[in-house]
This record gives sequence, C-alpha cells and structure tokens, in this order.
Amino acid sequence: MAATVSRLRVVLDKLFTKHLFTTNVVTCGALLGVGDACVQGMNIAWHKKKDAQLPEYDLKRTGRMVVIGLALGPFNHFWYALLDKWVKGPGAQMVLKKICLDQAVAGPFFCSMFLSGTTILEGGGVENAKSEVKEKFLKIYMVDWCFWPMAQFINFKFLPTKYRVAYVSTATLIWNSFLSYMKHKNVPANEEHVH
Repeated sequence: MAATVSRLRVVLDKLFTKHLFTTNVVTCGALLGVGDACVQGMNIAWHKKKDAQLPEYDLKRTGRMVVIGLALGPFNHFWYALLDKWVKGPGAQMVLKKICLDQAVAGPFFCSMFLSGTTILEGGGVENAKSEVKEKFLKIYMVDWCFWPMAQFINFKFLPTKYRVAYVSTATLIWNSFLSYMKHKNVPANEEHVH
C-alpha cells in the first residue's frame, strides 16, 4: 500500500509540475465533457421517470463541450499564473482582490467564449453566436457571481498556484452542468443547429 501511495505521489507531482500546462488543459476539456454528460443523463432520467419519450444521448454535443474546454484550458492555465504574480500579499485583502479580478476578467471572458464557441461548433455561425451571447450572457454571469466568489475564496486562500486550475476544473464540474443546461435548455433533443 505504501509503495502504491508513493508512486501516486510521483505521478501527481509530475502532472502538477513538469506537465502542468497539459494537465490543466486536459482537465478543463474532460470536466466540461463530464458536466455535459451529467446534464444529458439527468435529462434522460427525468424523461424516463415521467414516461415521456426518451431523448437520445448526444455524443457529438459532449464532444463539442470537450473541444470548448480544451480551447479554454490555456486561458485558465495562464490566467491563474498571472493572477498569482500580479496580486501578492497576505490575508483577506489579497483574496478579495483576486476574486474581484477573476470576476471582472475571467468570468465575462469564459462565459462569452463558452456561448459563442459552442454555437459556432454547432454550425450556427458568427451571427447566431452573437445572438446566443446577447440572449444568455447576463443570466449566466449573474449566476457566476453567486457561485464563483465562494469557490474562489477557497482556491485563493488555501491552495498553491499549481493546484488552482485542477481545483477550478473540479468546481467547474458543477458549473459546467449549469452551463450545459443553460446552453441547451429549450433546444429539443437532436435539433441543435448542425451536428
């Protein structure tokens, strides 16, 4: 058992030092896909419970979510590294500054890129992407303010820089489920733009 734990530590140390960029990007992509899979699974279970026509699981939709996560992963990787370089110091004031900067810069960027990127990957084009952002951005960003400041308080107060993206990606599993729901609500199953 001790040897297994020791090997696991070595692997984790490599993932979060030597291969940190790759770990962060892959984690972002994978967890955005898992978030979508959760939403689709809950939707299928809900329909089953209501004896309604079951929607089919849309693997291409999950694939698009993974692609968006992989595309946004580099931003997350560099954003948290820069934030830790820009804002230094002890205690609550440093944490509050980081939360405010994260909400002012990363929140709007991530929300708008997520909405426009998924719409474009669905074949909706730039004009539809603009409409999607205009229609859903404010709702998503308002919920962002309810969820992320507390999650980021834990991140900025207790975690070292190298674990920030992994932590955010894990918290994002909940957030991604919400994003997938908001992106795809009111869209009949298998009737998104172009697959």
